Amino acid sequence: MSSGGPGDSAATAEAPAPPGGDDAVRSRVVDVGGIPMSALVRAVDRPRAVIVALHGGSARAAYFHAPALAPQSLLLTGAALGFTVIALDRPGYGASAAHADRMTDPRSRVDLAYAAVDRLLGAGPRGAGVFVMAHSLGSVLALRMAADERGPGLLGLELAGTGLRFHPPSVEILDGRLRDRPREPGRLGLRDILWGPEHLYPEDVEDRAAIASSTPAYEADEVRTWTGRLPGVAVEVRVPVRYCLGDHELVWDAEPSAMAGVAALFTASPRVVVDRQVYGPHNLSLGRSATAYHLKVLAFAEECVLAREGAGSAGDRTAADDAAAPGR
Repeated sequence: MSSGGPGDSAATAEAPAPPGGDDAVRSRVVDVGGIPMSALVRAVDRPRAVIVALHGGSARAAYFHAPALAPQSLLLTGAALGFTVIALDRPGYGASAAHADRMTDPRSRVDLAYAAVDRLLGAGPRGAGVFVMAHSLGSVLALRMAADERGPGLLGLELAGTGLRFHPPSVEILDGRLRDRPREPGRLGLRDILWGPEHLYPEDVEDRAAIASSTPAYEADEVRTWTGRLPGVAVEVRVPVRYCLGDHELVWDAEPSAMAGVAALFTASPRVVVDRQVYGPHNLSLGRSATAYHLKVLAFAEECVLAREGAGSAGDRTAADDAAAPGR
């Protein structure tokens, strides 16, 4: 990946090891033009590819490697299957939080993300290339990275926990109309919407100190305007896309027709796959189905590796490809 980042500094540092006791997962900070960018990294010696994972709003990199949920860690699962995994604290989160006022331009956040990944990987092996995986508001950055002029160099894209329209019963809560009213018995609150049914999560997920984060100011605009901007960005994506929502998603409309509408936006993508994760809440990487979800993402990334290696000829389509891309 060519950084195109703001500045030439390539300083790197090891931060304290993340909680959870897995010495192979490293907490690292790299300097990008005077802005420290932090990440959790699990590297392997000869990776099939590199997975770059982007967390959602009010979270941070530990969303993909929660201290109490190591068996479901994306970083550990990915490494076991031969992938180097970087869970990046998005611009304005983690070590870069104090510099969020320098990130009001979306292009600057794209440049920071590309540059941070380059700094973190350095001269190390990248296998077939970089695959970007994103959750919720992280999908905004992921899509902009893929739509950027550097985007065609990516292997592919995983989008989860996002969409074009909100889950209909939750609209009044999500757009703010009911947030300040006293909660009525039996009525869902904002936390219920964002997390979903408690039985879909392991008991220890409530220990969220290492996952939760304050949000940079620029995200208020993204929350308000992103669904209107999504179609114009999606048409610029020219790499394979996988789009997933949990079957218990309460933020976004997870009906097949709504998901097909999102898939249909990616008119320049060579392949679009749509999936509803069974037993899946909004926070897919924290739920009981996290391992099942991660395995499917990694399988798709492996298929993108095969495509990059030339396993299939350009333009080939199978019946499975056609069935996986509704609206195309």
